[in-house]
Amino acid sequence: MPPRPADPGEPPPSGAPTEPSDPTPLARLAASYGVATSYRPSPDRTVAAAEGAVVAALAALDVDASTPQAVDAALAARERQLAARLLPPTLVHWGGGEPPAALTALPDGTRLRVRTEQGETHDTDRDGLRTAVQDLPAGVHALGATTPDGRTADAHLVVAPPRLPAPPGRTYGLLVQLYSLLSRRSWGMGDLGDLAELTAWAGRALGAGFVQVNPLHAAVPGAPTDPSPYRPSSRRYPDPVHLRVEDIPEYPYALADDDGDVLGTLPERAARLRETVLDKGELIDRDAVWELKRQALERVRAVPLGPGRLAAYWDFLAEEGEALEDHATWCALAEVYGSDWHRWPVGLRDPRSAETARARAELMDRVDFHTRLAWLTDAQLGAAQRSARDAGMPIGLVHDLAVGVHPGGADAWAQQRYVAAGMSIGAPPDAFNSRGQDWGLPPWRPDRLAESGYAPYRRLLRALLRHAGALRIDHVMGLFRLWWVPQGRPPTEGTYVRYDADAMLAILVLEAARAGALVIGEDLGTVEPGVREALDERGVLGTSVLWFERDWEGDGHPLPPERWRANCLATATTHDLPPTASRLTGDHVDLRHRLGLLTRPLAEERAEAAADASEWLAVLRRLGLLNGASGGLSAASEEAEIQAVHRFLLRTPARMIGLWLPDAVGDRRPQNLPGTWDQYPNWRLPIADAGGRPVTLEDLAASPRLRALVEVLRRGEGQGAL
Repeated sequence: MPPRPADPGEPPPSGAPTEPSDPTPLARLAASYGVATSYRPSPDRTVAAAEGAVVAALAALDVDASTPQAVDAALAARERQLAARLLPPTLVHWGGGEPPAALTALPDGTRLRVRTEQGETHDTDRDGLRTAVQDLPAGVHALGATTPDGRTADAHLVVAPPRLPAPPGRTYGLLVQLYSLLSRRSWGMGDLGDLAELTAWAGRALGAGFVQVNPLHAAVPGAPTDPSPYRPSSRRYPDPVHLRVEDIPEYPYALADDDGDVLGTLPERAARLRETVLDKGELIDRDAVWELKRQALERVRAVPLGPGRLAAYWDFLAEEGEALEDHATWCALAEVYGSDWHRWPVGLRDPRSAETARARAELMDRVDFHTRLAWLTDAQLGAAQRSARDAGMPIGLVHDLAVGVHPGGADAWAQQRYVAAGMSIGAPPDAFNSRGQDWGLPPWRPDRLAESGYAPYRRLLRALLRHAGALRIDHVMGLFRLWWVPQGRPPTEGTYVRYDADAMLAILVLEAARAGALVIGEDLGTVEPGVREALDERGVLGTSVLWFERDWEGDGHPLPPERWRANCLATATTHDLPPTASRLTGDHVDLRHRLGLLTRPLAEERAEAAADASEWLAVLRRLGLLNGASGGLSAASEEAEIQAVHRFLLRTPARMIGLWLPDAVGDRRPQNLPGTWDQYPNWRLPIADAGGRPVTLEDLAASPRLRALVEVLRRGEGQGAL
């Protein structure tokens, strides 16, 4: 494991971004806040961060570094602050390990008092520190320290299990974007009823151990709505567009009481939406689906809840508290003022202002509507996970946590204290993107997170893990550091800002352990040295994708299966990559050519793609996994090749094997094509067969091609049977 990453009030350790050997005052100031003035895109190369990015990142942390004089004053103040501080705002104790170093470094005679989450109080001094800490239950506790000379300090003490348990045996599962999975009952896009049906079928009929879905976070409403599930309004609350309206207990009563102007036409209108996608080949229209569901849900809400249902709703409101009230208030205000709170009347931009309180009271009917939707969606998520477990899945649903939220959305409005204003996260230039990336997502402030004991992060994880057997963390490297880009500047002019990875990991392990869930980190792309080792030590699984697994430190050839890591989810592809059929045939190159996205001549790109596929096919044949298939482009040989790819995954020691559901029917279209916006229908495609014809959930259940591929995974062909 690498040296412990610093909390925001400590200088970064040796594993942090590289700083000059003789740092300037600005570099010293930046380092004390975890802001890098240089970084290493490769072990042999150091790049200086743009000074403007460093100054802007410090400004987002309320530190003025705009002039040399301001830097000197801020540095002096920071050094005084650190010298006077007894404890950092948050400390971590891993169960069974040594007490936090900051506690053992306190002066002799210091008295400590811990008030646990469970309401207990523990008093001790330094001599009894080890025993006292070992006796503490897991949780985030309040810690107070008093030195013999009367100095005091308060901090949060995170006590976490040393690591998460391994997955229960070895298992395989399905990976799917829920919106793309339409049944003959859904209203133009896949919904939570479809998800429950999928888990029941996959668990009972296919022997699958899990189903991983895209983030189901609440989207920012708009015209049109951004369809990307990775740029949500809120990560804490799911989007009610996923509701199966007919499964709401009040729906039949609303239908009976309807005069025919809305609900009476719903079946016909829902059928038309479904048919436009499945039968006419049109794109999924999220806005049309939501408009129809919204009308139905308005009528459903008019039906009084029975006593038991009402009590359950009240319990949900009490449990969610202020967070749900904020979310629903933002939704109600967005209906009036638009979906970017920065453009609202000034008084409404503060969720705690008197103006917002008055507006909430005036819009209470709409606030209640949106809290009701959150409750209904949560209930159907719970039903989908119960369906998975009832079907025998040892894991069940694997939910996906996006790396950030839309700057104008509900979470950014409600959690302004924790958001770094004027900054966006992204990625620095690398071998794949010389211009870097700006994802348009505001980062959390590491200092404010630490001061709160990571309260918003804890609440977020708890909400997502409530109905999950596992949680996938998108861009898990963000637990360690994020690339901050000043607003209005290109991503090349950004810099890294470090988080207290020890605390971020401890909270993650704590909440996952409480939920009895696994954690899968998406650790693809450029990964800082030591990050994968740190995650593995705490039981966080990685992500390994076949096409990227090569011996990069050696000859660059495909990595032999026995050299793959065991603690990972191994897959052939992801939602951001070409489906396996497209990769094998080279269709992905032709697609990028048609869209004008190639940076080299078409012939060169085709040749490289063909060589890549041929090399992998040669490996599959050499290992005896291709069963003598010719490797040509016929449908039969293509199906055999895809089966062979998954036989290869079985040869690895990976504890979890993921089957991209579109691969099971030969779909050639990626769900998302990075680097495109309106050139390609990202996040709006239904699952389709090799000819591009949409495939329903019912079709999947009857597909001989899918059954044959699943049988490969179930039998294991004598290699680590699942």
